[in-house]
Amino acid sequence: MEALHMIQGHILPLRPLSQFQPDTDKIRRSLIQKGVTPTPKIIHTLRKKQIQKHNRKLNRQNQLNPPLSKSQKQTLEEEQHFQELKHEYKQFTQNLEENQGGNKGLCLIGKPWEGVEKVDFLERIKVNYEHRGEKLKRESLIELKEMFRERKMDELKWVFEDDIEINEVWFDENNNGKRKKTSKRSEVQVVRFLVDRLCDKEIRAKDWKFSRLMKLSGLSFTEGQLMMIIEMLGVKRCWKQALSVVQWVYNSKDHRKFQSRFVYTKLLAVLGKARRPKEALQIFNMMLGNIRVYPDMAAYHSIAVTLGQAGLLKELLNIVECMRQKPETLKYMYRKNWDPTLEPDVVIYNAVLNACVPSKQWKGVSWVFQQMRKSSLKPNGATYGLAMEVMLQSGNYDLVHELFEKMQRNGEVPEALTYKVMVRTFWKEGKVDEAVKAVRDMERRGVMGTASVYYELACCLCNCGRWQDATLEVEKIKRLPHAKPLEVTFTGMIRSSMDGGHIDDCICIFEYMQDHCAPNVGTVNTMLKVYSQNDMFSTAKVLFEEVKVAKSDLRPDAYTYNLMLEASSRGHQWEYFEHVYKEMILSGYHLDQNKHLPLLVKASRAGKLHLLEHAFDMVLEAGEIPHHLFFFELVIQAIAQHNYERAIILLSTMAHAPYRVTEKQWTELFKENEDRINHENLKRLLDDLGNCNVVSEATISNLSRSLHDLCGLGSSRNISSIIPFRSENVDCLNETINGGENGKAPNFSGRMMIEGAESGNDILFGGDQAEPDMFTFNDDQVDRVNNNDVVVCRPQNRVIEDKSSFCVDRPEFLDRLTLDKSSDDSEDELSDDESYEDDDDGDKEVIDKPSAYQILEAWKEMREEDKSLLHSEIDCG
Repeated sequence: MEALHMIQGHILPLRPLSQFQPDTDKIRRSLIQKGVTPTPKIIHTLRKKQIQKHNRKLNRQNQLNPPLSKSQKQTLEEEQHFQELKHEYKQFTQNLEENQGGNKGLCLIGKPWEGVEKVDFLERIKVNYEHRGEKLKRESLIELKEMFRERKMDELKWVFEDDIEINEVWFDENNNGKRKKTSKRSEVQVVRFLVDRLCDKEIRAKDWKFSRLMKLSGLSFTEGQLMMIIEMLGVKRCWKQALSVVQWVYNSKDHRKFQSRFVYTKLLAVLGKARRPKEALQIFNMMLGNIRVYPDMAAYHSIAVTLGQAGLLKELLNIVECMRQKPETLKYMYRKNWDPTLEPDVVIYNAVLNACVPSKQWKGVSWVFQQMRKSSLKPNGATYGLAMEVMLQSGNYDLVHELFEKMQRNGEVPEALTYKVMVRTFWKEGKVDEAVKAVRDMERRGVMGTASVYYELACCLCNCGRWQDATLEVEKIKRLPHAKPLEVTFTGMIRSSMDGGHIDDCICIFEYMQDHCAPNVGTVNTMLKVYSQNDMFSTAKVLFEEVKVAKSDLRPDAYTYNLMLEASSRGHQWEYFEHVYKEMILSGYHLDQNKHLPLLVKASRAGKLHLLEHAFDMVLEAGEIPHHLFFFELVIQAIAQHNYERAIILLSTMAHAPYRVTEKQWTELFKENEDRINHENLKRLLDDLGNCNVVSEATISNLSRSLHDLCGLGSSRNISSIIPFRSENVDCLNETINGGENGKAPNFSGRMMIEGAESGNDILFGGDQAEPDMFTFNDDQVDRVNNNDVVVCRPQNRVIEDKSSFCVDRPEFLDRLTLDKSSDDSEDELSDDESYEDDDDGDKEVIDKPSAYQILEAWKEMREEDKSLLHSEIDCG
């Protein structure tokens, strides 16, 4: 020990030291006390200086101390090992005392003389055991924690990666030991590096890493630099990052006074190419409120083209009005005589015509030409082409020819897109020879035709049964640049032949296509539709099986499976129908109630009831509300099988759904299924309904009335003794949910409502297949009451604001459009005034019903407690 004391003055502390790490919190506090802002750059620099100072001090100590002998080194190692064991024992005893003080037992594992590695190995090979009274196995919580930690770290690896040091080294340089801000690389290289990092991960302005990258770039973010960054981001289709860059720069205090109109105009162009009209309109409105970046003609061109491509006619006309009006007092407005008013030019009016195409506002063409005549503007070729497109979409084919002749009289040379409109017009008029002559005239004039012109002509010929002539146009498409793949052209030709009723031509085109190119999924789906609609199930089956075994990238999609289900249903091949349905589910495609439910109902009537039940379970698991056809078919099947208990459970569940079934529709349902259920079945169902406290809803009341009329039991209007409309008793469904214990039932409250119902929840029957006639609703869904028809819930708290304003030159065709819409709204208001009147007591009070979300939650609880709920029996005594 004496030797040890002699060398303790010449050695490091007994416990081995790790690499020196300065205290960043202490550095930050000291900077704050000295009045310096502790930026990450300053903290990092001071941290490095402390590390260098520590290393220099350590080197001086090593030079002063003489080297140790072998005996001294051995004594030092033994003492260090003893100190480590002593420190470890103190920590162990301290933790043990703390756990004992909190009445927590400490589990001791292993033996003191065994290493930690062996204890860890024994823990890993230990057999898993089960909880008492439960079926869940408990694994090692430490291993599970590490597994989740590794998985989370993989997902957030890009956030925690230490790339800040890399960026500093990349951007900065050291010259003669003096650190400078100058970069080794040029400005373009720095901008390209910054753009690449921003596009690598979709980070926004609110992300800390976004700010870090922007600051470490060292750029001053001048007007030219921002233009370069936005342009590069636009090429990479990263409009979100471009928007974030502009917002981050101009929201800072240093750059707020240097906002540039040209930067915002470039941003508008990027948003326009990305087809983001709403975001572009927000940026433009911001420019209108700031005199520093008030839009000029280039900005008006950019926003007009964007809105025109999106078909936003009303917003575009508001832009035209803003051009002609002098703005009111704006922010930072110091010049009193400043007048930024502008007049629309040809580009603006062409954008207006482009916006009229989707809405088919053919009267907007005359308004545009009138405004251009007032402003002494001459229409160009694009103006005439867009005007012809508007007339074509609105069905005014004679006006298309007049505009084409007027275009030639004014000396404008028609372009290829103009001839495309002419071919389409002749096609709609049934003048195929004239369409061919128009294309030949284009070639004679020396106009370079595009692939779209020849594609339109080929589809026109196929629609008229001249597919051999269309193949000549395909040969011309092959020689043109920037043409779509040939399989797209052949698919369009097949669809045109199918629309024209030339089924044999579709098959011939498909065979001709296989000699020139490989079909894609769209082609296969088109041929399956052709086979399905013409009762060619065997041919469709062969094609479907060939697609599945193909070694190429051709794979069936959801539309392919849907077409094969339709073909199997049309051919009454129900075994193959089940086979295709199973493959579709196993392939991971979701069930679409609107497309697949009518087919599953037909399959259920053909003996495949289990497929309908499986689809019903999938809808519930997906959190959706089952369609009324699910309940109708399952109830009819249950009645036909004399399983009235299950039928009552289904009816009780259906009563909570956000739609009502009227007495008329119940009667039509039972009459359409007379081949499966008879008078005795209905009478038995009515008796069981009377012996059971079912839920008091209008659907059940209407059902009881319908059963009374069909069973001939006299008047069906006084049924209060059977089903009280506001009964406080617990229904059979609630008894099933709670297992019949203590008579507790879930408390449903709130008004049941469907928001944005696309297919409509009104239940009306028509035809021989008992399929619903679906209504299409706008934003305002009205209650339809007609001979006890269905009452459809509509969204509440709906506010309509029309903030559009027009000047004196407001287009008359928009006024006409507004009047037409207002007349439709008035009819809706008349229907909205009607209310559902119950024939029992005429009470018009609104009944609190459970919401759709609460119903689904109840259904989930039912499935968790008893998966065979729909097959279970209830006590209806």
